[in-house]
Amino acid sequence: MQKPAPPPRTETRKGLLCAFAAYGLWGLFPLYWPLLHPSGAAEILAHRMVWSLIAVLAVLAVTRRWAWIRPLLRQPKRLALIVLCAATISVNWGVYIWGVNSGHVVETSLGYFINPLVSIALGVAVLRERLRPAQWAAVGVGAAAVIVLSVAYGRLPWIALVLAASFGTYSLVKKQVGLDGLESMAAETAVQFLPAAGFLVFLGATGRSTFLSAGAGHTALLMCSGAITALPLILFGAAAVRLPLSVVGMVQYLAPTFQFVLGLLVFHEGMPPERWAGFALVWLALALLTWDALRTARRGRLELRAAEARARTHGAAAATTTAATATATAPGERLNTEVTSASETPEVTAQGQ
Repeated sequence: MQKPAPPPRTETRKGLLCAFAAYGLWGLFPLYWPLLHPSGAAEILAHRMVWSLIAVLAVLAVTRRWAWIRPLLRQPKRLALIVLCAATISVNWGVYIWGVNSGHVVETSLGYFINPLVSIALGVAVLRERLRPAQWAAVGVGAAAVIVLSVAYGRLPWIALVLAASFGTYSLVKKQVGLDGLESMAAETAVQFLPAAGFLVFLGATGRSTFLSAGAGHTALLMCSGAITALPLILFGAAAVRLPLSVVGMVQYLAPTFQFVLGLLVFHEGMPPERWAGFALVWLALALLTWDALRTARRGRLELRAAEARARTHGAAAATTTAATATATAPGERLNTEVTSASETPEVTAQGQ
């Protein structure tokens, strides 16, 4: 006997729990990477790539999700895009790990705060997308924030900019690949595996590896880097299918907020007034984006409901006309009447971010 589907409220609650857990874990990553000392950022990155593939393959084996591999191998263009995805996410992971372990946790949080702004800029530059006025205003405020922060840091906030640009590019290319999160990660880490494993072998051969020389606890922490990479992704995938995009978009700010707070309270990084001013401009830009996204999503829902109401009215009127005509038609006469049903009305889709 088939189990009844869970009620919508239960699914929404599960989605919210998964979303908060996913972004919460991503926000707590700055606490993990310093535990891997004395490993350098490059060694940590290589171990993360190797153990991430192993973790994802274990999940795929349990869920038996292998059907996507064969069609993918027959599509060279998609394979090339996966290689590009692997390259960009490698840059993102490497700079993030180095930034956290070098005392720049607050700046790494800035990178993920400004990521939505960079994604919009990439959409305009690469996809020739047209922006709404509120989006233009948000991009302008974000550009002003970068200028203020450059003055505050005495340099371009390059860690934040590289993180935002690499992840924005990764997201843009990943959309063209068209794989789900877990499958996409498996493909990308498969590309990363050989170079990463080769680098780890090189470190071991030259006596610079810390994998077996810094104790069993250190070895276990390096191996767990794959699991902590895969777990938030699995939780995010569970949230994405249960929640509207607008809700997921708001919850995403939880991760950089956690990172920012950790940078201030745990790692005691300095925040002079001019940096506060720069971050305030970034948060203003994000507030504009969030307001515009919610307004656009609400307008889309209203338009969809109006279209559905028109379709129902049209269908009811057509059914009434058919019934009246059938009643008035004498027996034996042939009636050729074309009736348009509600299901044949043009589909209306809501536009939102």
